[in-house]
Amino acid sequence: MKKLYIYLKEYKKESIIAPLFKLLEVVFDLIVPLIVADLINTGIVNGDKGVLFSRFALLIGLALVGLACSFTAQYFASKASVGFAANVRQAVFDHVQNLSWTELDTIGTNTLITRLTSDVNQMQNGLNLALRLLLRSPFIVFGAMFMAFTINVRCALIFLAAIPVLSVVVFGIMLISIPLYKKVQNALDQVLGKTRDNLQGVRVIRAFRREADEVAAFDEASGALTAVNELVGRISALLNPLTYVLINIATILLIRQAAFQVNTGNIAQGDVVALYNYMAQIIVELIKLASLIITIDKSLACAGRVQAVLDEKPSILYPAERREISDSEEAVSFEHVSFTYKGASEPAVSDITFTAEKGQTIGIIGATGAGKSTVANMIGRYYEATEGSIRLCGTDIRSWPRADLTALVGMVPQKAVLFAGSVRDNMKIANEAATDEEIWQALETAQARDVVEGKDGKLDFMIEQGGRNLSGGQRQRLTIARAIVHHPEILILDDSASALDFATDARLRTAIRRDLSGLTVFIISQRISSIRYADRILVMSDGTLAGNGTHEELMASCEEYREIYESQYPSKKKAAAAMEVRA
Repeated sequence: MKKLYIYLKEYKKESIIAPLFKLLEVVFDLIVPLIVADLINTGIVNGDKGVLFSRFALLIGLALVGLACSFTAQYFASKASVGFAANVRQAVFDHVQNLSWTELDTIGTNTLITRLTSDVNQMQNGLNLALRLLLRSPFIVFGAMFMAFTINVRCALIFLAAIPVLSVVVFGIMLISIPLYKKVQNALDQVLGKTRDNLQGVRVIRAFRREADEVAAFDEASGALTAVNELVGRISALLNPLTYVLINIATILLIRQAAFQVNTGNIAQGDVVALYNYMAQIIVELIKLASLIITIDKSLACAGRVQAVLDEKPSILYPAERREISDSEEAVSFEHVSFTYKGASEPAVSDITFTAEKGQTIGIIGATGAGKSTVANMIGRYYEATEGSIRLCGTDIRSWPRADLTALVGMVPQKAVLFAGSVRDNMKIANEAATDEEIWQALETAQARDVVEGKDGKLDFMIEQGGRNLSGGQRQRLTIARAIVHHPEILILDDSASALDFATDARLRTAIRRDLSGLTVFIISQRISSIRYADRILVMSDGTLAGNGTHEELMASCEEYREIYESQYPSKKKAAAAMEVRA
């Protein structure tokens, strides 16, 4: 939590004013029992109506001033806590944007969503209550004890004995419950993860009639959350009854001692009422303090989880100086590159070596899990190679600043991702300065012009979250258009035309060669037809480069490539076999 205080610096004034006004309110609250005692001892006992009315008016005035102080403290505490939460949330969001895919894979989407929402909200509530009550409650407790000593020392000794015992109970329960609240938040992550998976995969679940299994899995995760909540709830629930028992015992002892003092004439009856009021104030404040401690426990647990995300260091660092594109004819060069995912026992790709010249079209093909996407992701430095070196435009990839690297490489991932907003807004994500003419040209190249023209509003057509009001093929074409609007030097199409029919796929490849001449294009596909006419084809097999050449060269030299070709064109295999038989 200490490291997060920097996000409160902007609200130093509010963080000081809020507790100060609460302390002023406390002062007025501590004066009230003395006025009540004077009202009884002087006004009621002596029958002085003037004293009665004046003291009553004074009590009303103190109540109004205290109310004003309370409102002022609440305003500044709310301003500070909301501002603090906004700063923390923004800091976490900005930090996440700088993490590499390795860290994002490790932390997980569900965890990050919980950190940015539930955890930050808990921190906001905890800070709000702390600014208003963290000083007020102890000040009331010790202030009431001090005021009791000004009335009668013997009675005040009961306060002196009761407060340490109560403190041990309150802080003991707090120390036990803090670790448990961390478990609560971790269990909440699991429930959110299950919820997210089910909502995203609801169609698949229903298609295979797995509703009962998913309900059982959700019940298990929810049951685990319930169990840990019940455990921490039972421990926290001890706080109120224990404090009530102790404070009531102290009250009984106080009244007994005060009665003796009244009989001996050491204190007046009004003073006994004042002592009881001070004890009652302690009861109320300890109940508040108990609730405050529970909230602060949760906040501290959440703060630790948020800080853990902020402490996560990006594994990929970028230089600050800008690199211009060199005159090298190399677009991409891999030299003995290997990569292992974090936590994996074996490398995903091993000893990959190839060179792509500027303006070439490179096809990458291979079985599922062969490492095709991993190679593509390393070109954009989304993952850092664990061995070997990668050069872009003749310069080591680690020498490119992030902004320049992003401008150099345009990536169309396997899963087409569109955001809620207009078609124009989605296109301008890649290039804010793009004109409508540029957007239409990119849409035409991506074979998406007819899609947009057929929608109401055309470029102003509103896409729903995730593009759910579009078909799979339409989403893919729009994401390809968005990458083209980016005007990259290297375009990577990671199996991004899998939902297109063969004719549209062919027109797309023809349009890219026609409209984007000079652009280096990587096409990752399972289809031979998509990469057959590439200048060079890379064949991946179990994380290694099994073949590198043109279609004709690979048909003659690469068995893996021939197997893929024959699986997709079985009729030609049969025809070749028939010709051999005739021969």
